[in-house]
Amino acid sequence: MFALVDVNSFYASCETVFRPDLRGKPVVVLSNNDGCIIARSAAAKRLGYKMGDPWFKVAREAERRGVVAFSSNYSLYSDMSDRVMTILQQLTPRVEIYSIDEAFCDLTGMRRLTALDEFGQQLREQIQLRTHLTVGVGIAPTKTLAKLAQYASKRWPATKGVVDLSCRQRQEKLMALVPVEEIWGIGRQLAKKLQMMGIDTALKLSRLSPAFARKQFSVVVERTVRELNGISCLGLEEFAAPKEQIICSRSFGEKPTDEDSVHQAICAHAERAAEKLRAEHQYCKRIGVFVSTSPFAENEIFYKNQASTELAVATQDTRDIIGAALKALDAVFIPGHRYHRAGVILTDFRSGKVSQLTLFDEYQPQHNGDKLMELLDRINGSGKAKIWFAGQGIQSAKADWKMRREHLSPCRTTKYADILKVRC
Repeated sequence: MFALVDVNSFYASCETVFRPDLRGKPVVVLSNNDGCIIARSAAAKRLGYKMGDPWFKVAREAERRGVVAFSSNYSLYSDMSDRVMTILQQLTPRVEIYSIDEAFCDLTGMRRLTALDEFGQQLREQIQLRTHLTVGVGIAPTKTLAKLAQYASKRWPATKGVVDLSCRQRQEKLMALVPVEEIWGIGRQLAKKLQMMGIDTALKLSRLSPAFARKQFSVVVERTVRELNGISCLGLEEFAAPKEQIICSRSFGEKPTDEDSVHQAICAHAERAAEKLRAEHQYCKRIGVFVSTSPFAENEIFYKNQASTELAVATQDTRDIIGAALKALDAVFIPGHRYHRAGVILTDFRSGKVSQLTLFDEYQPQHNGDKLMELLDRINGSGKAKIWFAGQGIQSAKADWKMRREHLSPCRTTKYADILKVRC
């Protein structure tokens, strides 16, 4: 038995946790460089704002209607997500973190202790009490049915945020109401094909022959049909598969033409990529860099290029990765272009830095590099201070190339300077 726990309007809800004056009011969260709307509170949805709406087009009207906008605060969202997942891991036997705001929980044997819908309410209450975030809980014998149950928990308020699909009768009743395009794993194009065949609800898809589904579509659709019939085909994955690449990239706030600005951006991306690499307990041998101008800029030549550097020995040392990234940048940077985006790609991962050197290799391992990187990560993760590399420029200076975040909220849970102060 599975429970899918999903935080309602996660990004927008995180912003209102420390702004109780905004609860129940229209709140939107913007993408990188404050480009478009990527999250909305329930009140903002009722006003008709859609995902992907360009902020510059709707900003004036939205502000007139009382909409409050926030720039993406990924530090806050990541920390709040960790808190929710920790609570779930404390209350359930096993947890699969599916995304930043949702997780599958294993409820095997839980029915012997309490009713499943009551346990779902307990999960909601604990998360609300300890994080002030509201979640929806869908309970079912398969992951696909749990997704449908969670969909119903948000769509119909009468469910009080918890839907238990333990019995087949309730499963069929719900599936008759759910459009086929809302089924987990059924994309837009596939939904159109199914609708042309007269299959427009989850219930109709569940009555399709699994063999026919596999022959006409794919093994994925066959698996979905079986899951809709209560046959579990997807188990709980507690441990994520190791990453095969890491990409750190951002669009520029103001399009730079000089090499110094792009140099600083690449250093910043390389530093962040190295930090992620160490978090994965991996080493990499190949570091790539890509740059591009905007394909939509009028009267400008579109330019896009990438290059990579291969190291003699796999590394996770930020200094090595920055050096290799800058070497690759030299191969692709052309002065005069107005660059729109740049990034760093780490590939060719190894579990260790052991490699056979030759007599003519110039590479010299950094002395005590592992200990230095461990110290650097510990300081940067403390919330008290931040160490950066000189190639990233002066941190206190405002650089035009940096991402625009004019509506950024404080990092209330990850920076000591931003922690709320209560005076009695």
